[in-house]
Amino acid sequence: MCGIVGAVAERNVVEILLEGLKRLEYRGYDSAGVALLQSDGNLTRIRRTGKVQELADAVANSEALGSTGIAHTRWATHGGVTEANAHPHFSSERVAVVHNGIIENYVSLRNQLTEKGYRFTSDTDTETIAHTVHEELKSGKNLLNAVQSAVNTFHGAYGTVIMDKEDPSRVVVARSGSPLVIGLGLGENFIASDQMALLPVTRRFIFLEEGDVAEITRRTVDIFDKHGAPVEREVVESNIEHDAGDKGGYRHYMLKEIHEQPTVVRNALQQRITETGLAPDVFGEGADAIFKQVKHVQIIACGTSYHAGMTARYWLEQYANVSCNVEIASEFRYRKSVVHPNSLLITISQSGETADTLAALRLAKESGYMSSLTICNVPGSSLVRESDLAFMTRAGAEIGVASTKAFTTQLTAFLMLTLALGKENGMLESDESGIVAALHSLPAKLEETLAITNGIEDLAEEFADKNHSLFLGRGDQYPIAMEGALKLKEISYIHAEAYASGELKHGPLALIDDEMPVIVVAPNNELLEKLKSNVEEVRARGGIMYVFADKDAAFEGDESMRVINVPHCDSPIAPIIYTLPLQLLSYYVALIKGTDVDQPRNLAKSVTVE
Repeated sequence: MCGIVGAVAERNVVEILLEGLKRLEYRGYDSAGVALLQSDGNLTRIRRTGKVQELADAVANSEALGSTGIAHTRWATHGGVTEANAHPHFSSERVAVVHNGIIENYVSLRNQLTEKGYRFTSDTDTETIAHTVHEELKSGKNLLNAVQSAVNTFHGAYGTVIMDKEDPSRVVVARSGSPLVIGLGLGENFIASDQMALLPVTRRFIFLEEGDVAEITRRTVDIFDKHGAPVEREVVESNIEHDAGDKGGYRHYMLKEIHEQPTVVRNALQQRITETGLAPDVFGEGADAIFKQVKHVQIIACGTSYHAGMTARYWLEQYANVSCNVEIASEFRYRKSVVHPNSLLITISQSGETADTLAALRLAKESGYMSSLTICNVPGSSLVRESDLAFMTRAGAEIGVASTKAFTTQLTAFLMLTLALGKENGMLESDESGIVAALHSLPAKLEETLAITNGIEDLAEEFADKNHSLFLGRGDQYPIAMEGALKLKEISYIHAEAYASGELKHGPLALIDDEMPVIVVAPNNELLEKLKSNVEEVRARGGIMYVFADKDAAFEGDESMRVINVPHCDSPIAPIIYTLPLQLLSYYVALIKGTDVDQPRNLAKSVTVE
């Protein structure tokens, strides 16, 4: 959520800033703004609610220029969606600030600053940063020292970039709990919240660590740690390939990313799986020695990644014989938990910057976990850097806010982890060979599953006037039902809930009528007959069902039940296969509802605030 772009150069940086914001649009936002230090010494600011293009049009009409500048897309946390609340924020027409995160003690800071004569023009927590830095500058400090002093008064999370009108040759940045990356150019340097924003101008990056403050000029980058000591941070060469404007001929990024899943799963498996098992060091150097000691797994994640972890629990306990707990990161970090002996902590995140998951990792590392592993899609992200082991999903840039290919590659990673841990825990040879064979077949099965698109598109028409829905699954399909419900509510705004089908009789049956669509995932496995009994419970109460069933599961459709045949697949990969039709259903229902598929209201791609 939110996006930051900044630049210090000799040339006009306006287009660089605006292009950077456009490349971060997928993260979710509701307003945008830019501030420029112009050659005549003036500090210019332009802000707009709505899309970045509206800001770009306003900038074009203003003929604004500047060789030092900062820009921002805001996702509202404090104060409504108004131009006055959009970033950048000013103090005394001298200091300009953009900020991701939340200053938790902003109320007390605001009161103190008001007593000193500062006037607030917004409802945001961010404006306190601008005034606090300005107050420090008044004592004669330079911008770097002013920011270093100011951040000591902030409680909460921030990634912030600050400019001083009286020192136009530099910007100062600070990072605590919200990511920032410095882009290195030739005679110019850049800053952003995500390297994606800077790919048109550089491939060389420095990822700031927790507590870092950095001073950036055209030719220098000086970084100081949380104690104020000078430090060196590694320069990383990026090989990410992404064009934020390329939908590849698809109407939406989400549809493109759904159809990319056979390819990205194939990439996730490439050179990691052999004909008989896993290749060596798949989970990193030293992982095998750690896995030999693992007796318990604790998974921590949020949203879609949490559903991946829920699915993994079934696999790890059934096939690898390793006990497993799964918890939402925002809950884990605020309760006392008991650490099992020889526990491996696993975090999951598409971005690697999810605030609650990152905070939970830091807490867990102090709590006695044997080791930590992250399953992530972004090299160089905070979770990757701070975990002992990292497994990269290789999903590529995911632009749609509703996660699709990131989820299926996370599941693929967990099946490989099941093999790795199962090998150390005496996995039956038949289980190992079955999972290996299933993984080899997975990309082709995904392609086969995508071929049922037309039937799902027709089915979606029946949701045009629906406002509620129920998803059902059993066993490892229960988390898939949860993920299906999340996708539908995210992008179509239909209220959707998921239940383990055996729980129907314990309450949810009260909801069943002919206005409540019931979506069922029904692979041909050992729980099929139990699931059929649950389906009959719905049918007996006048419910309308949509059953995604294995073609050999012998479901017969009628006026109360639509059956969509899904290609037969081996049990270990069934949760991955059955994810796709639910994604497609959500997509086509959202089209009918006329919602913004790629950027649904109120949501952000990378949730970097608590």
